[in-house]
Amino acid sequence: MGTFDKSAIDKDARQYATRIRRGDVGRYVLLPGDPARVDRIGAHLDNVNLVADSREFRTVTGSYRDIEISATSTGVGCPSASIAVEELVNAGATHFIRVGSTAGIQPGIRTGDIVITTGVLRNDGTSRAYVPDTYPAVADHFLVHALIEAARERRREARFGLHIGLGACDDAFYAETPEWIERHSRLGLLNIEMESSAIFTVAQLRGVHAAMVCGVSGNLVEADFEYDRGEHGNQRLVGAWENAIAIALDAIVRYDKEPSHPAGGG
Repeated sequence: MGTFDKSAIDKDARQYATRIRRGDVGRYVLLPGDPARVDRIGAHLDNVNLVADSREFRTVTGSYRDIEISATSTGVGCPSASIAVEELVNAGATHFIRVGSTAGIQPGIRTGDIVITTGVLRNDGTSRAYVPDTYPAVADHFLVHALIEAARERRREARFGLHIGLGACDDAFYAETPEWIERHSRLGLLNIEMESSAIFTVAQLRGVHAAMVCGVSGNLVEADFEYDRGEHGNQRLVGAWENAIAIALDAIVRYDKEPSHPAGGG
């Protein structure tokens, strides 16, 4: 009896953790962490259908300006985020935008602002199971460019600070001591969150495309943080989620219509 090869799982089969299969999702998938935020994304789509709801992975598919778009929650952290991306790729998805929350670690980044990440410092263990420590976790250039254009357009009707650059991706939420935060702030990193490292790394290895736009939940180097993340607790964060979703959807429209890069033009 031979060793089981997970990479040989039939791509047309229902996936193990997410319970999706080919035909359930579009090429474009938004990736929030919280399953409840999948429904928030779904409110922006037409003809939305719930296609799977398994563990932390909730998936809906609909359309936005005649483009088929799905949303799948990844849960908290890189292990489950990597599973989501692996299985979504098996099901036919090719373009991913994480739409999440993040904490700022530079002065002047405010709750409710938007961060678009170009790459992250890999502080997680999951990506180390895939690649060596020297391997970079970077976002797709063309998706990032589309996100920046969409964010600048969005700012004409919604007032928010926009920050673009490098961040950090971490495994241990409660192990981020003041010393840890200060050290990463000194490196010029904009923010910390918990999923992008795995999403960017798996996407690169699987030959697909990934980027990230996040709403700022607070600032860890300034006195601007609220732990109440409920629907009515931190209204600046809720507004940032809505802005991030709108930016991601508009970016997909811009990206999909652009024929000048290998993945664009339909």
